[in-house]
Amino acid sequence: MFYKVKSMGLTGLNAFPVTAEIEGSSELPDFQIIGLADAAVRECRERLKSAFRTTGLNFPEQRVVVNLAPADVRKTGTVHDLAIAAALCMVQGWIKKSAVENAAFIGEVSLGGEIRAVRGVLPMTILAQKLGCSEIFVPADNAAEASVVSGIKVYGVPDLRTLVAHFYFKHKIAPQPEYQPDFEQAADGCDFCDIKGQELAKRALEVAAAGGHNALLIGPPGSGKSMLAKALPSILPRMTFDEAIAATNVYSVAGEIDPEHPLITSRPFRAPHHTVSTAGLSGGGTIPRPGEISLAHNGVLFLDELPEFSRNALEILRQPLEDGKVTISRAAGTVTYPSSVMLLAAMNPCPCGYYGHPTRKCTCGAKKVENYLSRISGPLLDRLDIHCEAAAVEFSDLASKEKAEPSAAIRERVQAARDIQNRRFAGTEITCNAKITPDMMSEVCVMTNDAKDALKTVFEAFGLSARAYDKILKVARTAADLENSELIEDRHIIEAAGYRTLDRKYWAT
Repeated sequence: MFYKVKSMGLTGLNAFPVTAEIEGSSELPDFQIIGLADAAVRECRERLKSAFRTTGLNFPEQRVVVNLAPADVRKTGTVHDLAIAAALCMVQGWIKKSAVENAAFIGEVSLGGEIRAVRGVLPMTILAQKLGCSEIFVPADNAAEASVVSGIKVYGVPDLRTLVAHFYFKHKIAPQPEYQPDFEQAADGCDFCDIKGQELAKRALEVAAAGGHNALLIGPPGSGKSMLAKALPSILPRMTFDEAIAATNVYSVAGEIDPEHPLITSRPFRAPHHTVSTAGLSGGGTIPRPGEISLAHNGVLFLDELPEFSRNALEILRQPLEDGKVTISRAAGTVTYPSSVMLLAAMNPCPCGYYGHPTRKCTCGAKKVENYLSRISGPLLDRLDIHCEAAAVEFSDLASKEKAEPSAAIRERVQAARDIQNRRFAGTEITCNAKITPDMMSEVCVMTNDAKDALKTVFEAFGLSARAYDKILKVARTAADLENSELIEDRHIIEAAGYRTLDRKYWAT
């Protein structure tokens, strides 16, 4: 007897097809799993024997060999348990060959026969649908996640007995309804209207959100930097369906999917503590897992108290910020995770926080301030498009009863600017102005003559790098989009250049 059952494997975010080939013969009872399987896969033998026994199902009394094809690709984890269990059921005659020809099976089987949730169900379901599978059987706890994918019927399997009843006794499992996402952003967290003063910082964050630009807020303690950061999600543009799928893939692999909301429809906002390790920030581990920068994919990575992060952790961010991906190399192989994020950082100007304060005296001393600021390298600082000072808030602002502009109004402008960018970059992999490639700069960032003169003056006056030149143009492009301006005007250049002056104030030698 020879049967085949489809399954899926996972390397990083990339799913690949696996076929559980099973052959039963009338030799002495034995159960072998081959096909470059790791320890977790091989242990499936004992899990399935116990699962069959505890659920009252007869385990095949014959020699059974299971090959996980392709045999030259390493199989890891417990994701193939359900496919092997289905193959054993075929050997016993409980499942007909014709019933599973277009079906895939994913899930872990417990000793008691329950089907446990596994990571990475979404990318594996997407691949199953692309390969022409019409049905997929997954753990009941993963069914909502798999239902995000249209064009494939999803069955949530609670236990092994239910699977047998579905095929043999015709007690059909009800298919999971297709998930209908809601992309309307809930009004949660801080609102910009609750923040007193800081109009310049609010404008800087509006520009950053509209164009997906990296930003740095620097100012004394209590000036509202963290509050501004917490309010940022309230003005972020809506995610497209493709962006939502890409972000959810990362959370699926990381095992952080909310069963009640299986599709990430609000842009992720990740704020790791400054004690986070390099692996926690960029990803890694013996079995590589996505780090914070990948979990923030298509969203915001907020680093509060930036100089307090380890130098290694900060420097490891440089390449992912530039390339939009993280590559992790291990002896067993290399995996790549996406990291297209908007980086928002906040910091004090010195250890005590009052360097340059108009009324409070700094107690640090010049050398201590220099050492503190030097924790932020020039190359990393250069990758931050917008540098904005969050000055100490005036008493008049704090005492004022007048409400500032609400987040909803700001978000409308941000969304309108992002819609312009979506139309501009339709058919490309670019999603916002911050991702404009060098070959597109001359076509996208068209300036008036006055704007060219202004940019030349700024470039020569500040001795800017080529990267800073590009950053100013991209930010100016976003400022123009916020005004629905076809051309970049001189005022847009001046505003963008104003966001590149703080490094001269604080980091000048």
